[in-house]
Amino acid sequence: MTVANKLTVGRILLIPVFVVFAVYYGKSVSRGHPEEWLRLAAIAAFVVAAVTDALDGWVARRFKQKSRLGVILDPLADKGLLLSAIITLSVSNWTYELPIWFAVTVIARDIAILAGCAVLKVLVGHLEVRPSWLGKTATALQMVALSWVMLQLPHYMYSVWAAGLVTAASGVGYLLDGVRQLGEHSHPTNPS
Repeated sequence: MTVANKLTVGRILLIPVFVVFAVYYGKSVSRGHPEEWLRLAAIAAFVVAAVTDALDGWVARRFKQKSRLGVILDPLADKGLLLSAIITLSVSNWTYELPIWFAVTVIARDIAILAGCAVLKVLVGHLEVRPSWLGKTATALQMVALSWVMLQLPHYMYSVWAAGLVTAASGVGYLLDGVRQLGEHSHPTNPS
């Protein structure tokens, strides 16, 4: 268990901490007496988790602590934090909250990507997993939308719509890439 992996595990353990604070803040809003310390605690847990994301990668590279476990844990921690925040902020009653369609869009895209990877692995025997610039942009915009909601900034729906549209577009991009990979396997090129 390297230092980088311990940071990743710490990030995973912060996910339920964030969710608890966020849910209880939503309940305080529902009662008509928002307890701002709960919102600030949720934001702090999310920020610390996000910082450990950058830190564990730096530690792994700097001190040559890359490991097979880290390769598995890091994306799981990233996706777990992002999805738990999106789902929590869609269903808890914050003053500004994420609409359900946003959570459905993000989750549906991720399920489609996983299903596409499984299909390619079964039919082709291997797959090329290449994060696209559109996918990275979607993740960045999702983080912006989450931040906007947690900070309770006005006009937050602009960031939500931008993140939702780019997320959907990235899903289409990954689908087209999967179809391309499947087509290349079906029609191997002639090496002459």
